[in-house]
Amino acid sequence: MKYLASPYSDPDPAVRLQRFEAVCKAAATLMRHGVYVFSPIAHTHSIAMAGELPLGWDFWERYDREMIAACDEVLVLCLEGYNKSRGVQAEIAIAEELDIPVRFLRSS
Repeated sequence: MKYLASPYSDPDPAVRLQRFEAVCKAAATLMRHGVYVFSPIAHTHSIAMAGELPLGWDFWERYDREMIAACDEVLVLCLEGYNKSRGVQAEIAIAEELDIPVRFLRSS
């Protein structure tokens, strides 16, 4: 299984929605090609909204660490801001710590 990392947090809800939609599209493309993928944004955004869960990395770090550990590769969707995203940079660091390969996907 692949872990699909992408930036999400932003003060502007429209930016968060745009990022959510982009990562859902990327996950769907991967799935269409037979790739088993877990995207913390695509798979938990609706849960976070419905349950009024915090959006920041401080809340999601332990959850995402467990999911990364269950995957054989971390894919990073290179949306604008991915290289400044605290969460994405932490996900990359966790993958490296666990000796899980990281591959960067350019967004279209």
